[in-house]
Amino acid sequence: MIYKKKLSLVTAVAMLSFSFPAIAASGAAVPLKIGMSFQELNNPYFVVMKEALTDAAESIGATVIVTDARHDASKQISDIEDMIQKKVDILLINPTDSVGIQSAVKSAHEAGIVTVAVDANAEGPIDSYVGSKNFDAGHIACTYLAKSLNGKGDIAILDGIPVVPILERVRGCKKALSTFAGIQIVTTQNGKQERDHALTVTENILQANQKLKGIFSVNDTGALGALSAIEASGKDIKLVSVDGTPEAIEAIKKYNSKFIATAAQYPRDQIRIALAIAMAKKWGAHVPATVPVDVTLVDKKAAATFHW
Repeated sequence: MIYKKKLSLVTAVAMLSFSFPAIAASGAAVPLKIGMSFQELNNPYFVVMKEALTDAAESIGATVIVTDARHDASKQISDIEDMIQKKVDILLINPTDSVGIQSAVKSAHEAGIVTVAVDANAEGPIDSYVGSKNFDAGHIACTYLAKSLNGKGDIAILDGIPVVPILERVRGCKKALSTFAGIQIVTTQNGKQERDHALTVTENILQANQKLKGIFSVNDTGALGALSAIEASGKDIKLVSVDGTPEAIEAIKKYNSKFIATAAQYPRDQIRIALAIAMAKKWGAHVPATVPVDVTLVDKKAAATFHW
């Protein structure tokens, strides 16, 4: 397992880091100051990350500054610049624009702040990136969808914001579907990863594609909007997604649900690993440039016991 091998040294150092806070020259304990910039917090996936970060910081006596960019790249840059002024020791970034965030990453680096990207990578001199295997997520979800359709039928893709994780999920999905000769992708539409918008987009997709048999959504929030549209239509259309949110899991559990599976991520693990790596780096350890985190397919059977 590459993932475990990469983490062996980092984990050992991070365990020491969690046990011993920074010590000032005077000998007094100096609590770590951690900054976390989220692309959004109107999403249970990122709310779980925030909770995990708060719990971890509390366990080591660190202080935390959390900001919500609301998918506004300019606001995120401003938020990060403010954290730099507040002299955070560690900066965790969940970029809303992987390229646009580069100037802020460079400023943090120049200020000597350990910077780790979480969930989505960031351009610039980051110290490490921790994120799900998004290609795999799209691939396993769409493989499951195609097999559930016996390898034939029209499929639509409910796309999202063009950041690397979303692009990789779509790439993984398309790669998987390309191996089934009877499957055809008839349309790709942007649901913006938002429930209400995805509902409207799905309604339009269903009207324009009367023979549609399946939909892949790049996230669960969009999938839940798509599910409402599918149920209202009365059509037998199967739906798969990515994330593993509690509401999606509950929807999958329901009898005869059209939502048949999601490729679940592990937000708590991502944030804990990112913080551990950042601490290890701050205390002088060599850390991996990238730490990929596995995803798991959750179908109706697995949904009975799955939770974040």
